[in-house]
Amino acid sequence: MRRRNGPSKELSPPEFIPVMIRALNWSRKYENTVMGINCFKNMLISIAEMGLTGVGCGSFVSYFLYNAGHESENWSLATTEEFEPIPRYCRSILSVYEDDLRNPLWAPPGGYGINPDWVLLRKDYEETLGRVSPYMIYLDHDHGDVVLGVRGLNLAKESDYAVLLDNKLGQTKFCGGYVHNGLLKAAIWIFESECEVLRELVEKNPGYTLTFVGHSLGAGVVALLTIIALQKQDRLGNIQRKRLRCFAIAPPRCMSLNLAVRYADVINSVVLQDDFLPRTTTALEDVFKSLVCLPCLLCVMCLKDTCTMEEKMLKDPRRLYAPGRLYHIVERKPFRIGRFPPEVKTAVPVDKRFEHLVLSCNATSDHAIIWIERESQKALDIMMENDKALEIPVQQRMQRQASVERGHGEEYKAALERAAALEIPDENIPISYGTFTELEEGENPRQSIEDASVASSTKRRDRWDKFIKRFFDEDQSGRMMFKKL
Repeated sequence: MRRRNGPSKELSPPEFIPVMIRALNWSRKYENTVMGINCFKNMLISIAEMGLTGVGCGSFVSYFLYNAGHESENWSLATTEEFEPIPRYCRSILSVYEDDLRNPLWAPPGGYGINPDWVLLRKDYEETLGRVSPYMIYLDHDHGDVVLGVRGLNLAKESDYAVLLDNKLGQTKFCGGYVHNGLLKAAIWIFESECEVLRELVEKNPGYTLTFVGHSLGAGVVALLTIIALQKQDRLGNIQRKRLRCFAIAPPRCMSLNLAVRYADVINSVVLQDDFLPRTTTALEDVFKSLVCLPCLLCVMCLKDTCTMEEKMLKDPRRLYAPGRLYHIVERKPFRIGRFPPEVKTAVPVDKRFEHLVLSCNATSDHAIIWIERESQKALDIMMENDKALEIPVQQRMQRQASVERGHGEEYKAALERAAALEIPDENIPISYGTFTELEEGENPRQSIEDASVASSTKRRDRWDKFIKRFFDEDQSGRMMFKKL
């Protein structure tokens, strides 16, 4: 990265972390001034260029005034017991970024809470051959948990970029629904590579749960990995469904609505306020091309959603959604300035499932695992303080936990019934609206995963080269550096 008044310096991947933290802190500190002005300016330009009038402009303005807090305003509040592991899993994901857990460089306040001796396996990009982001397997004896954690997208890695963009509308059918093609291939690779290790751990620790956790790209991978594990329970020692869990932090849309609801008893998605990725219904390639002017893209996406009937969205079996039960961390309120103590809402919605893009200066910063970990920990601390103030006896807490589990079971059944009432279709009904890019003419939607990967490899290479040229220069020694501002 080149400084404004100094020599150029290339940053290695670990060195990007403190730079990213400073950038996030700055953006959130001045979000209502500089970034707000720029976002508003870009949106006005987009509106003017598209010549919006009448009802269309009014609908767009309603989106502009829309705040992510509305999505979950009727959801129930999460309890301490169900939300307690989420900050811990965020720290587990962050630990995958470290080269040496015994001498961590980027640990959050209080550390990662991980015993390095219990880390059984770690794989980096060289060991995964670029098929998936780095991950680790951790045997958590303190909480009786076998944890497989997958880190998020690294924009400096072509392989991560290729995995996330390897998808077209209706390309891959799986378990009676549609899923993201590239993320499914990554999940299959992890399962085939580690199922024996996981089986041994599950059998040696019969009272432990098996938990898959991931952020961003990794969240989509672990969500689909969970479905694979449930379909192949015999290869994991016939593990019971209730012992298997998944926490997808800031996930992309990776599975059709029928799958998202069907596996809501096992898969949990965590979204911080205005995070753009779980709401992104456009081709992800366009998102990364527009990183410099993301507000312009958000305007176009909102306009597309405005002009599309919700009934038409629900009737398309190929449209992808954020998976499972949703936990929404809300820290900002409509027409209010500043942040408020975060609260967590949860539900298994069928319709109105993060369908609206939020025009917010925080749409990208709310996606960062660093901020999700901080805000989730704040929310948990508030929950624990409230419980302490109420002086709830241990026995009553156990009863409350049992009540929450029963409530979740009832809510899950109600979601399945709601999906049936709305006549959510299966994969056999062709409809002309969905998520991401349409299949090109002549392409076979039943084409095997491997054939599709080979056929699109050259195209992905060209897209990657164009992306790199937008943000990087090559110095005389051949090293890549960010372009001078």
